[in-house]
Amino acid sequence: MATMRMLLFLAIFYSAGICMISSVTDPNDAAVLLSLKNSWQNTPPSWDKSNDPCDSRWEGVTCNNSRVSGLGLSNISLKGKLYGDIGGLIELKSLDLSFNPGLTGPLSPRLGNLKNLSILILAGCSFNGEIPDELGNLAELSFLALNSNNFSGVIPPSLGKLSKLYWLDLADNQLTGTIPISTYHSPGLDLLLKAKHFHLNKNQLSGIIPSKLFSSKMALIHLLLDGNRFTGTIPVTLGLIKTLEVLRLDTNALAGSVPSDLNNLTNVNELNLAHNYLSGPLPDLSGMNSLNYVDLSNNSFDPSEAPLWFSTLPSLTTLAMEFGSLQGVVPEKLFSLPNLQLVKLKYNAFNDTLNMGDSINPQLQLVDLQNNQISRISLGYEYKNTLILFGNPVCSSSSGASNATFCQPPHQTTKS
Repeated sequence: MATMRMLLFLAIFYSAGICMISSVTDPNDAAVLLSLKNSWQNTPPSWDKSNDPCDSRWEGVTCNNSRVSGLGLSNISLKGKLYGDIGGLIELKSLDLSFNPGLTGPLSPRLGNLKNLSILILAGCSFNGEIPDELGNLAELSFLALNSNNFSGVIPPSLGKLSKLYWLDLADNQLTGTIPISTYHSPGLDLLLKAKHFHLNKNQLSGIIPSKLFSSKMALIHLLLDGNRFTGTIPVTLGLIKTLEVLRLDTNALAGSVPSDLNNLTNVNELNLAHNYLSGPLPDLSGMNSLNYVDLSNNSFDPSEAPLWFSTLPSLTTLAMEFGSLQGVVPEKLFSLPNLQLVKLKYNAFNDTLNMGDSINPQLQLVDLQNNQISRISLGYEYKNTLILFGNPVCSSSSGASNATFCQPPHQTTKS
């Protein structure tokens, strides 16, 4: 059927005189573009079939020696489907149809025919169905973004054959199953040694996070696995990826202790392990001096006092550990960290006196300690930004501070 449709469009081009000797665009490529024009709504006005696509420079079309080498039509309200005819653009190196939510339907396996394709960006559309296994044939592919669609099914193991891939974004879909790992008979994502970005978050992936997924040979910078259904423990092998800068494992069902090997990840600036079932002692993050964002909230760590690293991480801007079983005194040095902006420690068991000291970082915007056991407060010089102590004994009616701003319910002290 696809062959007959292509022959029909070739006939139209020849009969219209578009594919005469004087034409610039390869006639097969021109026929594919006309097919796309007729199957999509809201194509650019310059897509006029009376003009040669390369010669008249159809919007979004890039040509090289009469062959279409690039097609970029991002965010122009395209509507329709991506039919298999696209596979006829055999010299195509870049395809970007991102942020056109009117593009629907499954992806054609014929995308796997685009052997020269280096960049494939279909993010923010409404494509559905399974990710074609044939995408694993795109040996030149370095950038693959299929995020924010409606893809379902499993991650194709064939993607592990994309040895040049540095960006893999499958986030915000409905993907299920486990992360594919290579075996004697099948490839897997552990083979993507040049990849710097694994964005698999906001899906329905399950099972364990395989220890074999990580090795010291990998070059990952971003590992985003948050918002899935992963179980089991955090793999010790994760500590082998010294290049890692962002690690998000939050909102899963991970359990067990946080491996001490994570302390080897000295380049990590964002660490989010919140909303899991992690237990045991609080992780020691004292060697992770690049950290600027830490969230360990809503886990099942052993009750403990605030760890030393609360007051020693020089780059820290956000510290969140809500519902964390922390007790004792909030360390005064925390509030003088040079880059600190947000402290979120509500629903713990901090007690005694809150002493913020006389060296409060002027960048500090929010200190949320609501629902702890703090009975007294010493602000030093006046702290003018948001402090929330609602639900602490210091705000009881007998304390004399119940009318203080910091004792008001949060919705009265922060912007909605």
